[in-house]
Amino acid sequence: MSGIWQQIISGAWLTAERIRAYSLILLTLGIVGFAAWFALANGGIDRNGKPLGTDFSNVYAAGTLIWQGKAADAYDPELQHAAEIAVFGGRDVPFYGWHYPPFFLAIAALVALVPYLWGLALWQITSFIAYCAALRAIVPRRETVLVASAFPAIFINIGHGHNGFLTTALLGGALVMLDRRPWLAGVLIGLIAYKPQFGVLIPLALLANRRWPTIAAATGTVIALVAISTLLFGTGIWHAFAESTAFTRDVVLEQGGTGWQKIQSIFSAARMWGADLPLAYAAQMLLAGSIAVSLIWLWRSDAAFALKAAALTIGSLLATPYVLDYDLTVLAVAIAFLARHGLDHGFHRGEVSILALTWIMPLLTRTVAGAIDLPLGLITMILLYVIVIRRAVADRMPSHHAPLAAN
Repeated sequence: MSGIWQQIISGAWLTAERIRAYSLILLTLGIVGFAAWFALANGGIDRNGKPLGTDFSNVYAAGTLIWQGKAADAYDPELQHAAEIAVFGGRDVPFYGWHYPPFFLAIAALVALVPYLWGLALWQITSFIAYCAALRAIVPRRETVLVASAFPAIFINIGHGHNGFLTTALLGGALVMLDRRPWLAGVLIGLIAYKPQFGVLIPLALLANRRWPTIAAATGTVIALVAISTLLFGTGIWHAFAESTAFTRDVVLEQGGTGWQKIQSIFSAARMWGADLPLAYAAQMLLAGSIAVSLIWLWRSDAAFALKAAALTIGSLLATPYVLDYDLTVLAVAIAFLARHGLDHGFHRGEVSILALTWIMPLLTRTVAGAIDLPLGLITMILLYVIVIRRAVADRMPSHHAPLAAN
């Protein structure tokens, strides 16, 4: 038993050969599973009566409303659901709400120019290519694309037809460009505003690190997005969006309409365990505040940039009460930066195994939460965040314990 524990602590069990083997196994299983899923579908509807790409149906339906001159209808649950039903020829499908700011309607309009399945394929393939490019830029090694392609979170993202690839590409790309092309990094950060819940901590990190050109570019990008959306759809679209946030907050988040096992926040965990709303929000605010303070310290310090980038990525997911398991795709950025730092400087005790747990966790989190009310995703992200902060502190202090050699 002590030998196994030493293997886990040292990370010696995770060799390069095993990384490739595990990745190939999961990737093969994923491809076979999706092939069967598509083959058994009928008219874009799977065997469970849900659209292929589930949540993508709300994007596509919103796009059809735009071309009908009814963009604001996407923010009305009844009208949006009617549009989703119309996409599938009147077949009754579950409702998937449209919760995005008006500037994301541009993506909806583009994918709705082609038939539904083609739009789904176009959306997932193009954003997946951007996702792989961003991760390859962080860790420029031969095996990066294979490991990134087998990351279990991407299978959840594909199954939901969601935007995890795009968010990962924007955040990963921005962090890669931050030193070399700060203005471009700012533009990419500004585009993340389509998922505003993930952008709360990014300005704090940039301010702490005095990244003024990036801040200016990000601010200008958001202003431009708002202005263009207003010109295209009128000021009424913002009123419709503002009104829809009440439904998102009350039904989807606070009442758990999405399912507590899918939401990976401390707010959701508290609600799943029976906490009332004030207590759940207090827990979320305490965690977010703690992360904000530690991030400001980290980004003002002379710690390695890879650690700052990893911490900001994890912290952005932990700080919001509304983060779902398909959003865990973004964790690939944190895994990549921490892996790059470890490969360059050696791994500390336990880090390799924690990285491996983070990588496999999205495959398990919904099942574990549903079976025993254990928020595995939340616990793993907090653990990884602590590992990053511990690494930053240790790397700045003399130590008698040298890092372990990179595998």
